Amino acid sequence: MQRYFLNDEDIIGNTVTISGDDFHHIARVMRMGPGERIITVKASGMAAVTEISEITDHSVIGTVIEWKNEEKELPVKVVIASGLPKGDKLEYIVQKGTELGANEFIPFIAARSVVKWDRKKVGKKLERLQKIAKEAAEQSHRTVVPAIKDPMTADQIAGYASGFDHKLVAFEEEAKRGETSVLASVLKDITAGQSILFVFGPEGGLAEKEIEKLSYAGFVACGLGPRILRTETAPLYALSAVSYHVELLR
Repeated sequence: MQRYFLNDEDIIGNTVTISGDDFHHIARVMRMGPGERIITVKASGMAAVTEISEITDHSVIGTVIEWKNEEKELPVKVVIASGLPKGDKLEYIVQKGTELGANEFIPFIAARSVVKWDRKKVGKKLERLQKIAKEAAEQSHRTVVPAIKDPMTADQIAGYASGFDHKLVAFEEEAKRGETSVLASVLKDITAGQSILFVFGPEGGLAEKEIEKLSYAGFVACGLGPRILRTETAPLYALSAVSYHVELLR
């Protein structure tokens, strides 16, 4: 069944009202009609099997048939801070990272980022990324849509990181030196309900001053295996490693 994330006010009692882009997708793209069923998800993460009862010119009206108790989220909170990459790589990271269970994404304004976001266009870029996260969450049957945070510098990330249980920065120099224990150790010890913040550099890597600032804030540099990964590959490696350790091994 197709899945749609709605605001809490869109589900009142057992009555569901869907408008906007989701209405267009149901009525015009999927061409659904009364009697067909979909999954609707509230902001709180509660999901319901919903039967379409009526389609008007502007909205889809449905009735909740059954509330579902789903466990689709990672048992730990994972936040990905990615150095602004070239092209549409950040969109790729958000899409695939959402499928792999990330809770938040932070566009990281790194010293060596070739891309510089125009302040006037930041709002539209974030809106675009949030839409990608929503669609990926629906496709992967998640119960939460990851948040796209405002862009941050290394200093801002250092301040934001204060509430996290684990803080790691992927550093290619550690990989070159053959470091393999930090990530494995963190994932072995992490427990349900804890949080982890990963920082990844852009194509040009992280500057030494950024590593120093993050280290001072409690971040630990780690390698991601013996190979050097692209900026769009590293976050997905980390998320896959987290999922394997906290979902498949336990």
